[in-house]
Amino acid sequence: MKAVAVHSFGGPEGMALVDLPVPVPRPDQVLIAVEAAGVGGVDVMIRRGDLASYGFREGHVLGGEVAGVVTSVGEDVDPSWKGRRVWASTGSGGYAELAVAPAEEVVALPADLPVADAVALGSAGVVAHFGLAHARFTPGESVLVRGASGSLGIMTVQLAAREGTVSVTTSSAERGERLRALGATHVLDRSGSSGSYDVIIDVVAGRDLPSLFDRLNPNGRLVVVGAVAGQPPADFGARMMAAFQKSLSFATFSAATVPEPAKREVRADQFAAAVRGELRAVVHERLPLEQAALAHRRMDAGEVFGRIVLTV
Repeated sequence: MKAVAVHSFGGPEGMALVDLPVPVPRPDQVLIAVEAAGVGGVDVMIRRGDLASYGFREGHVLGGEVAGVVTSVGEDVDPSWKGRRVWASTGSGGYAELAVAPAEEVVALPADLPVADAVALGSAGVVAHFGLAHARFTPGESVLVRGASGSLGIMTVQLAAREGTVSVTTSSAERGERLRALGATHVLDRSGSSGSYDVIIDVVAGRDLPSLFDRLNPNGRLVVVGAVAGQPPADFGARMMAAFQKSLSFATFSAATVPEPAKREVRADQFAAAVRGELRAVVHERLPLEQAALAHRRMDAGEVFGRIVLTV
């Protein structure tokens, strides 16, 4: 089968289309004929080598989420999954014609939901939902979403706008208008240097993270759900301690800490909401699998609004 692997860490030129054996599902897995694979910020970080300390090595096949049709199942997996259209969390290996996924991380797709929309919603929607819950966001509170133009930021904007006032940081007026159409009420430049908020959801991290503590109201909560700009300074907590009397809170959030049944339930609900028109999946562009390096160049250039989807 065809797949895209990272043969050398660094720029997109380190990615290559390769031939690999067809994977065989283990007893707790399904095999999926991939129709769409999402291109995410984590893929970019792995490709650059930023996550090598987590065990990612050169030769890795990127792609943490796919949508397609189950072609076979491992032992102990319900055989009725065969032939069904699904979204799945693969963890890796999604940039390929065929991919395996744990059966417990597979969700059936509504008939009217396109596969590209599924991978624009699947991971991002869960992180946005539980990230806001992790921040103890309550109706009527104000939220700043830093890094709102990616699929995770877009989903956070839509969900938070149902209950509160949402401000966003973005790089252009055009993107700001698109975010307003999705529920944002205030659009700021990337510094986010005006206003104060009850909750900040940060997709970016990086060297500017400490300044976000200055933007929090008393009892405010900052939750980092992504780190596309890399790690913050080692002493970033000093900024929070300097505001000790404001009783601020800081946390990171990973969907890996959420039980799979809870994630499946939320994904199924969000897929159904998208079919009803209550949530919007924003697909920036569809590219064939062999153009995965071009997708990463778009990501590196900051050109993407929503999610790029690789089609197979």
